[in-house]
Amino acid sequence: MRGLLLAAILGLSLSMSWGCALPIYSGDQSQRTQELIFTSENLRLILEEWQRIWFLDQPSHLSPYRTHGGLI
Repeated sequence: MRGLLLAAILGLSLSMSWGCALPIYSGDQSQRTQELIFTSENLRLILEEWQRIWFLDQPSHLSPYRTHGGLI
């Protein structure tokens, strides 16, 4: 029983050190290159998406010059 438990623990630890059981990218080099390009393009567009969500891409309605606002 102890040997079986040690074998299960050893097998589990070795399987965790090899990486993902199901690879995220294809094994074919040309298809994998295409998938990596698509992934990098999506990550590059995160900044534009963030600005659109928080309305940072809208024009500013502030005046281009400073005004005093008080009595002169």
